[in-house]
Amino acid sequence: MAFTEQDTYFMRLALEEAGKGFDLDEVPIGAVVVSKEGVILGKGFNRPISSNDPTAHAEIIAIRDAARFEKNYRLTGSTLYVTLEPCLMCYGAMVHARIKRLVFGAYDKRSGLTSHIHLIDALNLNHKVEIEGGLLKEECGDILSRFFEIKRQVKKKSK
Repeated sequence: MAFTEQDTYFMRLALEEAGKGFDLDEVPIGAVVVSKEGVILGKGFNRPISSNDPTAHAEIIAIRDAARFEKNYRLTGSTLYVTLEPCLMCYGAMVHARIKRLVFGAYDKRSGLTSHIHLIDALNLNHKVEIEGGLLKEECGDILSRFFEIKRQVKKKSK
């Protein structure tokens, strides 16, 4: 399936969320949940460090925000846009929320869910999320690369 202008628009909003994380010295990953009608239901960026919460991934924050907005833990028919390929924990949250579609930017070859798709398929879950990756992957990857380059430079200077 080809990405639409609407997909690009919402991924750019997810990149704005990632920028908020960057500014707070969190790994810059952003996410946006959108209804099937195109309404923004929730947004989030990575916050595990500042919140002392290992589950505070951008996707989880955005899903929680969307569920509060909808006053419903089911986000049926929605799309989650995220700047980095999600982990298995975040995929599990998408399944429980009944998110219809996932669109991500940069691939995460180490811990991203497509690297473990055989595990997901083997689980025989009662809900499947449509997965599409690579939208604005260069821009999504660049913000992460800049963040980690700065971290390496700071570490090098402190030695």
